[in-house]
Amino acid sequence: MGSPVRRALQYRDAGPVFGEVTPEMIEDTLIHLVTENEQYLSELSGQAGCFKETQIVEFIFLLSEKWHLDQSARYRAVELLERFMIKQIEQICKASKENIKSREQGQGSSRSYLKDQIYDTFVLRLVSCIQLASKLSLHYNIVNSDTALKFLQSLKYSYTKQELLESELAVLKTLHFQINVSTPLAYVELLLEVLGHNGCLLPAEPLHQMCMQLLDFSYLTRDTIYDTLLKIAIENSTPSELQVAKFLTVKEDFMLLAVGIISTSVFILNPGQWRQVVEHLNSITGITSQSILEFSYAVLKHVVGSTTPKERYRNGGTDALENRILPLR
Repeated sequence: MGSPVRRALQYRDAGPVFGEVTPEMIEDTLIHLVTENEQYLSELSGQAGCFKETQIVEFIFLLSEKWHLDQSARYRAVELLERFMIKQIEQICKASKENIKSREQGQGSSRSYLKDQIYDTFVLRLVSCIQLASKLSLHYNIVNSDTALKFLQSLKYSYTKQELLESELAVLKTLHFQINVSTPLAYVELLLEVLGHNGCLLPAEPLHQMCMQLLDFSYLTRDTIYDTLLKIAIENSTPSELQVAKFLTVKEDFMLLAVGIISTSVFILNPGQWRQVVEHLNSITGITSQSILEFSYAVLKHVVGSTTPKERYRNGGTDALENRILPLR
């Protein structure tokens, strides 16, 4: 299917209109996103990220492209599938513990049944998550049952409309109907709005387009980028299991991802304003300039192999990501 960079460039949408929102609304939204992000990180499952593998993300992106969904719906579908599948895994673990505790004959059967269910219905659940995500984008196309069923039948699945509806309901119930989750794109777009109101004048449309391309790229090459970031943080090419586990909150931090994507986009399009934008992002979010620098370096390393941002902003030998990551050494 081509390189991740080439694939990432496929997923584009027209950008929003900036500068039309009141400062009060921007402030309220920023506070909401910061709170939501912190709450999500505080409740993070140890399985987070397991279902954001490149093949899964690419499947969702391509299917969303086929159905003409907006960018936000694609990311929301990824996040919904991730959260749903983690809940399913937790149910398996719970069933396994109950079987061991009861010591009944045939123990493990419930766990095996759940595992088989997850395996057999994975594509169905993935489609259901895309359907639900599309329904939250009210001004865009909605993936109806006929469209979803036609696609599943093209893959030789014999689901009925009733089973399709039951699958949507299963996802909703498992997630306690909490599906209106924010996406990294929401963080990016809000921060671009804040930058504009703070007098950081940038060409909004091309910058937004670049951010979307790099955000797609970061999803498609997620493990590679964060593996580089972790090695920079610990200054070691062989992180321990404990270091990898502690780094999980960094991988799932939407605000860090957003500022890193914006910083990288500005460096590519307007390098002369890069330092000023990084300082603005630091002031807005509290994320250190060094942390933003290191994220940009990790992304650019895999896009073009450039080390320029790292060399350009290096100062005082400050440890990478020191103020954003739990002590890893």
